[in-house]
Amino acid sequence: MIFGIGIDIIEVARIRKAYKKLGKRFLDGIYTEREQSFCLGRANFAEGLAARWAAKEAFLKALGTGHSRGVRWRDVEIIDNERSRPTIKVYGKPAAFLGNRKVHLSISHLEDMATAIVIIEED
Repeated sequence: MIFGIGIDIIEVARIRKAYKKLGKRFLDGIYTEREQSFCLGRANFAEGLAARWAAKEAFLKALGTGHSRGVRWRDVEIIDNERSRPTIKVYGKPAAFLGNRKVHLSISHLEDMATAIVIIEED
C-alpha cells in the first residue's frame, strides 16, 4: 500500500547560483559530507547537487512533513555509489516519522533541470 508520493523539479542554475554566492555555508546547510564529496568531484557538480535537492524535497513531500516539525535538510541523505540505484538514508525526525516504511527513489538530471520522485510504501 502506498503511504505517500512526492515529486520535485529544480533548475540547476538555481543551485549553481546559491553555491557561487554562499559556497561552503550553502553546502553545509543542505548536504551531508558524503553528498558533497560525491558531487563536488565531478565536472557537472551542480547537476548532482540539484538532483539531491530535488530528491530531498520529493522525500519530504511523500513523508508529508515538508520542512516543518523539526525536519532538517541534512536529516535526509541521498546515497549513490554509481554501482546501484540511489537510495535515501534518514536521521533524526524524518527517521522517526518514516518508521519501517520502504522508500523508492528515482532521480534524473540534465544540464538545465533535475528531478526526483519518491514513493513511500507501507510495510
